[in-house]
Amino acid sequence: MQEKSSSQPLIRIVDDDNSVRVALLDLFKSIDLEAIAYDSPKALLEADNLDTPGCIVLDVRFSGSSGLDFQSDLQKAGNRMPIIVVTGHGDIPMSVRAMKAGAMDFLTKPFREQDLIDAVTGAIKRDEVIRSQSQSRSDVEKLRETLTPREVEVMHAVVNGYMNKQIAGQLGISMVTVKLHRSNVMKKMRAKSVADLVKKAELLAQEQSITQGDS
Repeated sequence: MQEKSSSQPLIRIVDDDNSVRVALLDLFKSIDLEAIAYDSPKALLEADNLDTPGCIVLDVRFSGSSGLDFQSDLQKAGNRMPIIVVTGHGDIPMSVRAMKAGAMDFLTKPFREQDLIDAVTGAIKRDEVIRSQSQSRSDVEKLRETLTPREVEVMHAVVNGYMNKQIAGQLGISMVTVKLHRSNVMKKMRAKSVADLVKKAELLAQEQSITQGDS
């Protein structure tokens, strides 16, 4: 099914049962939530670039694949869109594994419509937070790239609580040079205070941790 163009959050339904897909599409339409349905994870990956905010409602068992395989594919692509797993009673162990692999929630069929709506609402809010944090890290990373190698060293020392005299001793430079580099760091990083610089450095550290975790 072709991706819809919209600035509104989009719910991706992935289920090989057509009756389930139709029922969920009708449910979300009834509460003015935009949704689109696929009959397999492969179909979603092929047809959907996943750039639109939202979440995924995912059955865990498909012919020749599983929700866990799909999660792995998303993680390799660097996508952290929230996933709500829906499952039959016999698939609960797989669903638990899916939760441990990063799924946000799972519901056992048959589930109450309100439970799914609540789960989707929470997932959309979580996706908004994830995207906001990702954009913030990207913005700060661009600022960090304007620093010289020496300014990066000074920034790390400042955020770790070292005084100018200590930094001068560590780097083998004069106090005057430290103050100059420190001033440049604050301006280039658009930091209003040392506390603000520390927050931005923490964002960079989170990004590095995520990158190392994906490798």
